[in-house]
Amino acid sequence: MRLLLTSDTHLPKRAKELPDALLDEVDAADVVIHAGDWTDEATLDLLEGRARRLIGVYGNNDGPALRRRLPEVARASLEGVRFGVVHETGGAAGRERRCAERFTDLDVLVFGHSHIPWDTTAPGGLRLLNPGSPTDRRRQPFCTFMTAVVADGALSDVMLHRLPRRG
Repeated sequence: MRLLLTSDTHLPKRAKELPDALLDEVDAADVVIHAGDWTDEATLDLLEGRARRLIGVYGNNDGPALRRRLPEVARASLEGVRFGVVHETGGAAGRERRCAERFTDLDVLVFGHSHIPWDTTAPGGLRLLNPGSPTDRRRQPFCTFMTAVVADGALSDVMLHRLPRRG
């Protein structure tokens, strides 16, 4: 099962539309995971209509309309791997410990908020993944998203994709 992980799309303020490379991955993915800060319902509508399966949460910049449609935390079992999705996990210092204590029932936690790609494993085995942002690189050299594969109870082929800079 092919996964697309994204977060912090911030449309239409940070970009007018999602990058073509990201949309190509939406079409190729079996499951799209969005870790919040959509900021507009049109992006949610687009991904709901285009993705085979969408798992998403709201972020701190998402207003009442998105909060009515999305949970703060989402959980799903995919090919025997227990996933969770949340927007904010707090500061980088102590993140693995905090998340491992809060999400004892998960194998993988996908999060956003910082726009900084992150891939670590907490003591006890919880994998933490932040795909960055496909539209707002902030202090990062590139806008990013992630893909991964999950099969037979294992996550593999986690890949960070860098998007070309917009002109």
